[in-house]
Amino acid sequence: MIISLLGYMGSGKSHVSKNLSKKLNFPLIDLDQKISEDNLLSIPEIFQTKGEIFFRKEEKRVLENILNEEKDIILSLGGGTPVYYSNMDLINEKSKSIFLRASVKTLTERVLLQKNTRPLIAKLNDDDVPEFIAKHLFERNPFYGKSHFTVDTDSKTANDISDEIIKLLKI
Repeated sequence: MIISLLGYMGSGKSHVSKNLSKKLNFPLIDLDQKISEDNLLSIPEIFQTKGEIFFRKEEKRVLENILNEEKDIILSLGGGTPVYYSNMDLINEKSKSIFLRASVKTLTERVLLQKNTRPLIAKLNDDDVPEFIAKHLFERNPFYGKSHFTVDTDSKTANDISDEIIKLLKI
């Protein structure tokens, strides 16, 4: 079984995927990390030197390869992955998708801690980040909402969230 974790940046995908991977003894694949390894560049470097269109095409290619070749993995997706091409349909067809939902307040607090590593918000004033996130969520929620399951992550530990996912999937 492939378990795909999706949600906005700061929703806990990386943290929860590591925890879930250990609990289930499934290998973890972080989609952004795989794209970065394939291109020998960090995600911010890819955005800066090759642009978002190149990144989204690479994201689709790598996503398709993983979903078609892997078994019994935890797949941590990028925040925008479900939005582009027919990625969300593919994710739902080839895996169990879990939307890690967090409030704008929680997301803002979390992403501001890593602002410099987040290409989409790196150049924004801190005060503009909540509005930016709210606008993005409005655009992305229709895609996130197609997930097989939704788990709220506000005020929960990665361990609690992992347990909830395991219970939902009846593993």
